[in-house]
Amino acid sequence: MRTNADRKRLALGRVLILCLLTACTGVPDGVDTVSGFQLDRYLGTWYEIARLDHRFERGLSNVTATYSMRDDGGVQVVNRGFNAADAEWQEAEGKAYFVGAEDEGRLKVSFFGPFYGGYNIVKLDMDDYQYALVVGPDRGYLWILARSPAIEQSIIDRLVTTARDLNFPTEDLIFVRHQKVNQ
Repeated sequence: MRTNADRKRLALGRVLILCLLTACTGVPDGVDTVSGFQLDRYLGTWYEIARLDHRFERGLSNVTATYSMRDDGGVQVVNRGFNAADAEWQEAEGKAYFVGAEDEGRLKVSFFGPFYGGYNIVKLDMDDYQYALVVGPDRGYLWILARSPAIEQSIIDRLVTTARDLNFPTEDLIFVRHQKVNQ
């Protein structure tokens, strides 16, 4: 039989877990996501131009993210990159769903079961959907994406400046190589 203290600890544990899961899908303090977002224009393949380092992408070049619709109304996410050390392609499949309004560039994405992380579009070429600055739930996650493997340096500079102004560690950015590799 559980005591009142046991019930309180269990309830507190549940609240903490809920808070942790919610925080993982949040937006960093002081960062706003784009409004007027149109998912159908965002779908397709994006090339990773730059990123902050993470173990799940460490050592990868030729990184792409491809987005398509799922039957349940969510977004299928396929991230792909080449690991030169192993001379092989690595691929991860996930799913994403809007957090809030569908015209806001704020989604949650999962590659690992019920665990979601924030996918927050901070800057986007609203005219042509050719480049984007995406951040995670905190300042340890940042990606510059484009529809082609190379974009104008002036665009990269503007996106890096935006990230720096938002207090992201832009000095740690890794610029991704894109070169022809056998499929």
